[in-house]
Amino acid sequence: MATHGQELGNLDFDAMIGGPLISVVNAQAQSSMATVDFIKSVGFDENGKLLQTTFAYKKDVETLDADGNPTGEIQEKDFELSVPFLTMLPIPCLRVEEATVDFNAKITSAQHRQVDTNMKFGSELTASAKWLWGSAKLKTSFSYQRNTRQGNKTARTYSMAIHVRAVGDEMPAGTERLLGILENSIKESEKGA
Repeated sequence: MATHGQELGNLDFDAMIGGPLISVVNAQAQSSMATVDFIKSVGFDENGKLLQTTFAYKKDVETLDADGNPTGEIQEKDFELSVPFLTMLPIPCLRVEEATVDFNAKITSAQHRQVDTNMKFGSELTASAKWLWGSAKLKTSFSYQRNTRQGNKTARTYSMAIHVRAVGDEMPAGTERLLGILENSIKESEKGA
């Protein structure tokens, strides 16, 4: 009969624990690639040119004379504002903060032995007598039977629970710098000027 320690020793813990951890690493890599793909598809066209949107609006401005001095007169003018798409959208950036692998094993083993003994004894006596003469016959029988049954019964129950906690990650330094540069490229200009 195998002991419980041997039962657990036969389990492939490398695969049971390493498999989920490798999956977590792969998920982290996929998350990073999804961020890169998002930046490429939303922020740039197929030629690598920055995608921007333009907003038109009216604004009151003070007019200037020929020397560039304010005249005190307010005039409504049309303006445009060009903004890169990436500065207006949250960039998805997730990371796995914590991964917990719980493994439970329950091994129940029972050993049984059953012995059945069966004995039979029988006898038969016959006698006959004649005048000065007699005979007797004795028949006996004996049987002995012994049955032994033994065996083992083992029930195994294994369960595994994997808990993964993902959180929004801080923006990588390179992405923050890119967004800073893009914010500096936001332009306000007078329409038609």
